[in-house]
Amino acid sequence: MNSKVIKIIGAVCYLLLNVQEVYPFQNKDERPNILFILTDDQAPWAFGASGDPNAYTPNIDKLAAEGVTFLNAFTTTPVCSPSRTSIMTGRYASEYNILDFIVSPNHSKLKYDPNVNAGLDPSSITFAEKLQKSGYHTGLIGKWHLGDWSSEEGEKFHPKNHGFDFFMGLTGGGASPVDPELEIEGKLKTVQGLTTDILADHAISFIKNKSENPFLLCYNTRAPHSQWLPVAEDDWVPFENLDPVLPNPNYPDLNIEKAKRRMKEYLASTAGMDRNVGRLIAALEEKGIMDNTIVIFMSDHGYNMGHNGIEHKGNGKWITKTIPKKTENINEGYRPNLFDNSLKIPAIVYWKGVAKAGRKVDQTISVLDIYPTLLEMAGVELPSSSEHLLRGRSLLPLIKGEEVVDWDNDFYAEYSMVNYATSFLRSYRTPEWKLVRDFMDPSRDELFHIALDPEENINLIHDNREAVKEIVAVLHQKILDKMREINDPLLKEVTVNRGYFR
Repeated sequence: MNSKVIKIIGAVCYLLLNVQEVYPFQNKDERPNILFILTDDQAPWAFGASGDPNAYTPNIDKLAAEGVTFLNAFTTTPVCSPSRTSIMTGRYASEYNILDFIVSPNHSKLKYDPNVNAGLDPSSITFAEKLQKSGYHTGLIGKWHLGDWSSEEGEKFHPKNHGFDFFMGLTGGGASPVDPELEIEGKLKTVQGLTTDILADHAISFIKNKSENPFLLCYNTRAPHSQWLPVAEDDWVPFENLDPVLPNPNYPDLNIEKAKRRMKEYLASTAGMDRNVGRLIAALEEKGIMDNTIVIFMSDHGYNMGHNGIEHKGNGKWITKTIPKKTENINEGYRPNLFDNSLKIPAIVYWKGVAKAGRKVDQTISVLDIYPTLLEMAGVELPSSSEHLLRGRSLLPLIKGEEVVDWDNDFYAEYSMVNYATSFLRSYRTPEWKLVRDFMDPSRDELFHIALDPEENINLIHDNREAVKEIVAVLHQKILDKMREINDPLLKEVTVNRGYFR
């Protein structure tokens, strides 16, 4: 056998070995279906299995009982569009210059600017594109919120140009909870009924009409995004006579009556979403494919309901009796923040035979980890760093229950709020401490001893103890290092004479 033949055989063996390593299934038909459920504005406490005394979510609770629950899951930016950018691309939203939620052209209070925060760059490679190219039938039903595609110029932002074979749902960031205007078969239609049920109906139809190929279905719910009412009568029943337990009832000047009323409405909307999650699971079982379907359940970001005196998310709103007036950079009533309750999200993975039922994972994870996890689940090779650089890591070892001794539990978050306020927030969090810098206004900086003060009630930024100053210095440097690593546009936007950069 000559050397040329030996080299060819060696090359073939190498390719076969690598294909087996990346693609562990015997044939494509064996690959699991993936149902990726992304709820909107759902807090980490807004489901019963979290221990919350108010929530009613039997279907999500069942999913948690049969799957793996991540107790420390975070989003990178606590508002819709930036978070969804990180989920779809595995990168920070600032890397795509998506800083705040993308404003629809018909927004009643904010001006749409196609040159700023416009949409997801078509040159990005989403996880849907990778799965689509590997043979998955891909569908997105519900909310996209990564660009307005109503104009010819904006067509590049349509989900079908980012890896989805099928799309039905919202054209922007929001829709009415009843009788919504939705895109169906490429055309805008007003549909009669509750939005949460309409979206679920179409998701069930997608499952029932499954082709021979494995599918990826991204079911992006509208609920529990406000406005919350109306809801189905059965979804309101658990809360009709409820006197909600508030998380921070002694917060100074808290409007308790308003917080309780809004808590009930918010959780009723969540209950409607939960009911429809149950309908989708039932459709998988009826189709006989539940055992070969991975279900990932999570939210785009968290939510506050009286926590730290606010409601809403990263662009928080005071829910106190006295509302702070407008300042130079902050509109009346707003409270920009990177509180844990804005950043933390529910995260559950069901995978029969792989994810141990009822297991709870303490390690810190983020939405950046979804991209590499989904690809590994499907046996699809990760893109090279030159093709598409990923910031996250696969969660498969944690899902499988493997011991990972060197898991990094530090977490970095960002939010350049430009809608309703100007606040350039960057944060670095360890299991012990959390530093938040506002590069627009250093008087809004925060330091929390997370290990002792998980509710973030006590800001220690002005603590003069040397040990605390050292912690600030270390975390501050970590923020700067991360900003440089991802080439944060804020490095160019903010002047260096504030003493932040060195």
